[in-house]
Amino acid sequence: MKVLITGFDPFGGEKINPALEAVKKLPNEISGAEVIKLEIPTVFRKALEKIEEAIQEHNPDIIISIGQAGGRFGVTPERVAINMDDARIEDNEGNQPIDIAIFEDGENAYFSNLPIKAMVKEMQEGGIPSSVSNSAGTFVCNHVMYGVLYMIHKKYTGKKGGFIHVPYIPSQVVTKPNTPAMSLDDIAKGLELCIKAAVENDTDLKAVGGTIC
Repeated sequence: MKVLITGFDPFGGEKINPALEAVKKLPNEISGAEVIKLEIPTVFRKALEKIEEAIQEHNPDIIISIGQAGGRFGVTPERVAINMDDARIEDNEGNQPIDIAIFEDGENAYFSNLPIKAMVKEMQEGGIPSSVSNSAGTFVCNHVMYGVLYMIHKKYTGKKGGFIHVPYIPSQVVTKPNTPAMSLDDIAKGLELCIKAAVENDTDLKAVGGTIC
């Protein structure tokens, strides 16, 4: 089995992206699966092009993309991606699409087919704060999650895919009072446990993971 895991380069004025740095720290094999690591640009369309090149080269069974979500307290597997680019800021090449469908022939939304609740359970049992997230935003993170799931539905059937958001690391919040952060080692541990759960669980758990609002 092969797992392709991607991490974005820094964006939004940050000098580091904990998503990419945590991906770099992952072992090359988890639960018997080969782990293929890929840096992708925080750029609409180009990020998806790079992921598809890697899918064609490596033929992974599982595709997981990792992104930074500053302000979150834990590692959060995403449940759903929507067919909408609505960028609050420019990407790393100055693109700022507003209210534009990602793929005109795509569904309004695609749900992750990763075992997201099993991933959360694995992380919590491993001491890593985590929860299911029900919004991947409308920036390049959602763009990539939607795009990967679109490709799975249209061209690469049988594969599993999804997205995980991670918090800031401490060095990023020195000048951001009262903003949560997590150590890079803990983020990497959380991602390793997520991959373990994804490899070992064909179906997801039936467990409480929703929110009130």
